[in-house]
Amino acid sequence: MRKGLPGCRWHSWMLLFYCNFQVHRAHPGSQPHPGFEVLASASHYWPLEHVDGIHELQDTTGDIVEGKVNKGIYLKEEKGVTLLYHGRYKTSCISNPAQCGPEGVTFSFFWKTYGEPSRPTPSAYGGQVISDGFKVCSSGGKGSVELYTRDNSMRWQASFSPPGPYWTHVLFTWKSKEGLKVYVNGTLSTSDPNGKVSHAYGEPNVNLVIGSEQDQTKRYENRAFDEFIVWERALTPDEVTMYFMAAIGKHVALSSTPSSFLTTPAANTLLPTDAYHPIITNLTEERKNFQSPGIVLNYLQNVSLSLPNKSLSEETARNLAETFLNAMGEVLLLPSWTAVSQDNTVVLGLIETVDVVMNHISSNLHASEPQVAIMGSSSMAEFSVAKLLPDSMNSSHYRFPAQGRSYVEIPHEAFHSQAWTTIVGLFYHTMHHYLTNIPPDGTRIPEAANCKSCPLSAASSLISLEVAPPPTLSQNLSGSPLVTVHLRHKLSRRQYSEATNQSNHVFLYCAFLDFSSGEGVWSTQGCVLTEGNLGYSTCRCSHLTNFAILMQVVPLELTRGHQVALSSISYVGCSVSVLCLIITLVTFAMLSSVSTIRNQRYHIHANLSFAVLVAQVLLLISFHCQPGTVPCQVLAMLLHYFFLSAFAWMLVEGLHLYSMVIKVFGSEDSKHLYYYGIGWGFPLLICIISILSAMDSYGTTNNCWLSLQSGAIWAFVAPALLVIVVNISILVAVTRVISQISADNYKVHGDPSAFKLTAKAVAVLLPILGTAWVFGVLAVNNQALVFQYVFAVLNSLQGFFIFLFHCLLNSEVRAAFKHKTKVWTLTSSSSRHPNVKPFSSDVINGTQLGTASTKLSAWDKSSQSAHRVDLSPV
Repeated sequence: MRKGLPGCRWHSWMLLFYCNFQVHRAHPGSQPHPGFEVLASASHYWPLEHVDGIHELQDTTGDIVEGKVNKGIYLKEEKGVTLLYHGRYKTSCISNPAQCGPEGVTFSFFWKTYGEPSRPTPSAYGGQVISDGFKVCSSGGKGSVELYTRDNSMRWQASFSPPGPYWTHVLFTWKSKEGLKVYVNGTLSTSDPNGKVSHAYGEPNVNLVIGSEQDQTKRYENRAFDEFIVWERALTPDEVTMYFMAAIGKHVALSSTPSSFLTTPAANTLLPTDAYHPIITNLTEERKNFQSPGIVLNYLQNVSLSLPNKSLSEETARNLAETFLNAMGEVLLLPSWTAVSQDNTVVLGLIETVDVVMNHISSNLHASEPQVAIMGSSSMAEFSVAKLLPDSMNSSHYRFPAQGRSYVEIPHEAFHSQAWTTIVGLFYHTMHHYLTNIPPDGTRIPEAANCKSCPLSAASSLISLEVAPPPTLSQNLSGSPLVTVHLRHKLSRRQYSEATNQSNHVFLYCAFLDFSSGEGVWSTQGCVLTEGNLGYSTCRCSHLTNFAILMQVVPLELTRGHQVALSSISYVGCSVSVLCLIITLVTFAMLSSVSTIRNQRYHIHANLSFAVLVAQVLLLISFHCQPGTVPCQVLAMLLHYFFLSAFAWMLVEGLHLYSMVIKVFGSEDSKHLYYYGIGWGFPLLICIISILSAMDSYGTTNNCWLSLQSGAIWAFVAPALLVIVVNISILVAVTRVISQISADNYKVHGDPSAFKLTAKAVAVLLPILGTAWVFGVLAVNNQALVFQYVFAVLNSLQGFFIFLFHCLLNSEVRAAFKHKTKVWTLTSSSSRHPNVKPFSSDVINGTQLGTASTKLSAWDKSSQSAHRVDLSPV
């Protein structure tokens, strides 16, 4: 259905369909069907063209209106296009349902989709039915009916599956007290009993438009309509069924077959001996035209519900089973099936449709001897259908499949019925690939609901065994007889990886599909897992149905004691770090006038300290914030930015160290701009992109941080890992240089203490390069609990280590502080003794403090083998 098609003029005619099929008359001598009595009570009837398989009422001489001008409705043929006119002067249920009174109104028609034409069709019909009172349309893969009463501005709306490339009967009824009901192929499909207020609908001047003129420069789906009928009353469900059966013939259900299969013999002629042959032939032919999984599944579902209630020979039963299963297998090969299969209800609906067909075959299989069995294989599944007298069984059990490592087994003593018993077995080849991401709260598996964020997935093939009448089984799972289900696991690479990960706990469930509520729900009721491992599972069950082993992977959690211990370490460590970072920043600010503290290296230290300080303050606040709230979301964004900034400044520390010790590049001024761009600019850019693309992933899970499930955490992890890798490389390179210099110095001066500088340099550089986060990478599972404690200590105390190594124990800072103290002392003395000249210079004797280190000057005086590099950072 195309709404508002270009060139559509809203006047009082309706363009129905392009007459591109051959006219066929119904047999004049056909015996009247009881359903035609329902049709005879209609108020308006347009049979339009005669179509094979759609039976019409031959005598319309009563009160029914068929193209009579005096009632305001008539037919007109113009250039192969059928037009139905509805006069404006006549109000009726068509244009205003409220005029029908409490009796309501019924509107019925047959609908078909031809698909997209290869070239523009000047007179092609559209896919919509619009009146001032109602609208029927198809759009976005769904059909819908809307009904409107202008007097009280009420609108009722219901959706249904749109027709495919075969005739489908659509009928809807409306009563003011019952609301809207939509029937598809004689069966109630959907309803809207209450409706809702809507002040905007349709156009007051439109009486009835069916189809529309089309823009010849565009391509549309062609839809055909036939047998338009209006009853000025609401039909009962029985009347709907009676008319539908009359229209399509008593034995062939129209909705399940394409138009090529609609030829229905007259009622006074006999049906072919094998009523299933046309169905098998048609299924084979239609497989070549399968394109859309939704339309094909709807078609196959209709086939399953409309199979004739006729006896099946063994050969026909086997052919029907193989043909239908192969048709279902073709659906799984369609390019768009992967996307469609993400909806679990679609997959379960497919399984239920297969069950319906196989049960129909088993119940109609003709048995000429005490045991009749057919077996076969298709692209979708192996199958077996048996019809037997239990007394004829000469084995201790019934097993399906008879061979293989996966099977279902029923003991002989469970068969107590003396009547004919049917057994249907199905072993699906690939269906387990599509039974993934099953939400635990959508199942009847209580244990799985303990982790609602941990979806289930099939770990084995799907196997089905159904017996009618059901076998007599023990309801006590420790008693007997019981059904044995033995299934070999078929794990995907992802499943195997997750199952073997020591950080996860794997749960296996013997589950079955329960269709008792009308839709398939996974349940474990009546089944118990008796033995198994990652390779197989054995279950005992007190019933039969579709079985599969479902796997749930649950991440391991720390015990309460470890959680409290790690939280306490984080609280204490962050608090100490915050205090130390404040002292560090105050110290750098007080000594900023001293030349040695005014250099670029201490600017970098100050920016790193500020970023870590703000991040840890925000982290302490976030511990008291409720996840899912706006403040928590804002905190998560700020934490993301400042932790990224901390890593960015750690990267700057590494690059600056590399430029001083390994290779000098760039001027001081140019590097200053680059450093600030890296330290504050890049994190801001990453955060903006992340927030714009995944704002819902901030602060919505268990804490005020990025979501793990959505993958947004990689907006932090990826840059952090990059910084760690780069800084570790720089640390290794710098350590090698220091080690070489220490070795050269030992050879020249014999000073073994020079080697201690290597260890000291590593200890000094670790906090500012962020390499302690390596322990965070190692602390990923319960087996590495020690790494979690190491990471908690080192990470939470990062601020303390910065203060310790780059402020308290730093010789330059201490010398600057002594110098500053002397300046303050002299300044204070000069204020008390005016004749003393104030000492205001922040340069000690014209020499930078960095050159005062005895260790470094000794290296500068070494032999020519010694490297002359600036080691003041370490």
